[in-house]
Amino acid sequence: MLEKLLKILTMGNDSTLEKGIKKLLIFLGLLIASPLVLSIAFKALRIFKEAPKIFFAYSLLTIGVSLTLFTVYFGFKTFKTLLDYLFEKK
Repeated sequence: MLEKLLKILTMGNDSTLEKGIKKLLIFLGLLIASPLVLSIAFKALRIFKEAPKIFFAYSLLTIGVSLTLFTVYFGFKTFKTLLDYLFEKK
C-alpha cells in the first residue's frame, strides 16, 4: 500500500526528483552563505586599512562576489532540474 502511494507521488523517475531536492537544499545554503560572505568582506574593508589585512578583505570580497555569481547560476540549474522532473514526457 505504502509503496503504491510513493510510486504515485514520485510519478516514475524518482532519481531526478532526488537530484532536484538535493540541489535545492544546496541552493538554499548558498543563498544564505553568499550574502554573509559579502557582508563580512565589506565590513573588513571598512575596518582594515593596513597592507596585510586589506589583502585579506579584498580576497574575501572576491570570494563573496564569485560565490554570489555561482549561486545565481546554480539556482537556474536547480530549477531547470525540478522543471524537467515536473514536465517530464511519459
